[in-house]
Amino acid sequence: MQVKIQPSLRMGTILLLFLFTSEEACAEFLIKSVELIIQPRNEVQRGTDVLLICKAEVSHIAGSQLIYKYTFYKDYHLLNTDQTNATDSFYSIPDARVAHSGKYKCTVESGKQKKKSSAKDLTVKGLLAPVLTVDKLRLTEGDDVTAVCTAEGETGFLTFFFRDGPEELYQQATDSHKVEQKLTLDKGTVNMFCYYSINLGITAERSSNSNVISVDIEELGIKPDITVMPSTNITEGDNITFSCSMNMTHKRNSEHRIIFSHGHTMLSSNMIHGNYTTLAKANDSGEYECISILGVVHKSSSLIITVKEIFSIPFLAIHPTEVFEGENFTITCQISSLTSRIQKKDIKYSIFRDETFVINDNRYSGTAGKATNGKYVCKAEANRITKESSMLMLAAKVLVSKPAITVDGPVIVDKPFWIRCHSENGSLPIIYSLKRNNLILNWINVSRFQEKARFLALISTPSDISSYLCEAENNGQVSIKMSERLHVTVIVPVGKPLLTVLPVPENIEEGNDVTLICGITKGSPPISFRFYGSNHTAIHTTTVQSNSSSFVLSTVKRKNSGNYYCEAFNTAGMSSRSDIVKVEVSLAMWKKALIAVFCMLLVALLVLFIVMRYKAKRGKREMAAKLSVKPASPKSDDSLTLSLNHDPHYNAHTVEVNNKESVWSERPPDVADQDSLQSPNEVDVEYTEVVHPQPVDPIQIPLRKGTETVYSELQTSQGAPENISHQSLLEYAELNHDLPEPVD
Repeated sequence: MQVKIQPSLRMGTILLLFLFTSEEACAEFLIKSVELIIQPRNEVQRGTDVLLICKAEVSHIAGSQLIYKYTFYKDYHLLNTDQTNATDSFYSIPDARVAHSGKYKCTVESGKQKKKSSAKDLTVKGLLAPVLTVDKLRLTEGDDVTAVCTAEGETGFLTFFFRDGPEELYQQATDSHKVEQKLTLDKGTVNMFCYYSINLGITAERSSNSNVISVDIEELGIKPDITVMPSTNITEGDNITFSCSMNMTHKRNSEHRIIFSHGHTMLSSNMIHGNYTTLAKANDSGEYECISILGVVHKSSSLIITVKEIFSIPFLAIHPTEVFEGENFTITCQISSLTSRIQKKDIKYSIFRDETFVINDNRYSGTAGKATNGKYVCKAEANRITKESSMLMLAAKVLVSKPAITVDGPVIVDKPFWIRCHSENGSLPIIYSLKRNNLILNWINVSRFQEKARFLALISTPSDISSYLCEAENNGQVSIKMSERLHVTVIVPVGKPLLTVLPVPENIEEGNDVTLICGITKGSPPISFRFYGSNHTAIHTTTVQSNSSSFVLSTVKRKNSGNYYCEAFNTAGMSSRSDIVKVEVSLAMWKKALIAVFCMLLVALLVLFIVMRYKAKRGKREMAAKLSVKPASPKSDDSLTLSLNHDPHYNAHTVEVNNKESVWSERPPDVADQDSLQSPNEVDVEYTEVVHPQPVDPIQIPLRKGTETVYSELQTSQGAPENISHQSLLEYAELNHDLPEPVD
């Protein structure tokens, strides 16, 4: 059975084998160091054969075959690459030139290992002297000569220089070994030579000079002669004529021309066939020049002319220097000097405004205003000479207008504010003054358009605002203008508010409506009032036009109790807070009545409970007494002895009962009886006394079988009745009923 291997699997296997082989190969050698060797030495003369040897020191397993890649560099630029299985490589520089000087180094690379050598300098000394050649040795001024400077065998980037002694004629940089250039020479004899230099990085090496070649140049006889008539010193108004001429020693050339100029102004472009004539003026003084041009050659001649003024430039003046609209002014035009050729009467004057004729005179008067404003110039004329004065601007100043007085921002009592004064019309500078009741408080001189007249002021009452006014003037007392009095809205800060609570805080019950009234004594509307509750939380805010506001708390509850206050503020930007009012909400009347009824009901129930309990106990006692008191029987072991003792205050019968057990309720003994009860010879006796609520006179009540007042003694004893002490065992009880009727 044959198994086909997919191409992708085959390529993967090959790649893995290559990687394993590469890693194994890298593990089989080590590039320890690389050295660059320059032979015969690092500094040689021009023409020497130089050999660069890149030597690698490698450790490897015996029998392994390695390929090394060698790379040479000069001044850090790639120079040459070589591959070999040897541990060294060579790069040769035959017939070395100065251009081969520089820093050299090499690298060795094999597999993933790469190592470089240190850089070494190679210096090649000696530059050949260049050779200069020209195409002709004699030429006419303006002709060209072709010069060639050759540095045979030199390489690199060279710069060639052509010179005539110290004067440089031409310079050119090139990577060629020669330069050819056409030169224009303008001297009689030129001693020409050349040399070159080569750039070696931060330094440059210069060759020696070439051979010297003398070139003779024949000068062109085209230099002109300049003349002037009548002389170089003249007076204004004189005619002056200039001429340029040449002594032609060569054939006339159609390209030849002569330019005539005065300073930088060209007066004529070609004066070969004529002269230049003009009327002399004062500004015509200076240098005049004739320039002869033929091809690239030009020659010139010049002279200086002095022109004397026949009269000076007129001077224009305005009186007064500053004039306001409606005021009179005068313009005068004068000259300061004149020659003897003329007299003052010979001078004619003219005055112009905005280039429009005004008057033929040296004096002009008028009234300042918009019609007379403008640019004035005067002209003076004599002996065909006209001179113009400098321009003078007349702009009549405008008297200041009535100023307007305003304020910047709101005006608040007892807070500083700015008052602004401004006149719509008026020439600068303007002096603004702030007055209060005709007393000047401050002043400002406004001399620039951007400036504003502002004054800081303060008032203590709203009525003080009308005491301010401002004054403006720009021409002394005659121009003073007064503003109206200042009338603006004045904001009065709010006073301390007073919080009133209705009803009074002591009479507030649950369910009532409580009205909070916040009022102030002063303050400009609109006024905002803010009410605060017990937890310093705003509960209501309103803005009104009056000095008070109210807020109703509907159907208050106990939780509405607390501290209340209010706050007032207006556009003055300051707020004021009232004192705190303590509000206590008490229970409603019906709740109080309900609580009272409930308490009374509880008391009544308690009393009823006590009475019923008392009656229940008394009933039990009476029932027990009925069951315990029986008639004497001869067969009974018990004996009943009744002793009737007359008491002066009570009608009572004392019943002495001798029984084994007491059937009456027990009561603790009285304090008076404690001594007798504590006797060891006495038996335990209980006394029960029932007292009738109303004392009865014992005399008025007949003795009956059953008395209402009974003193009973119950004794539990096994002894004889005669052993009982009657004085210590008495107890009285009052019986209103339940006893048998008395026996007659």
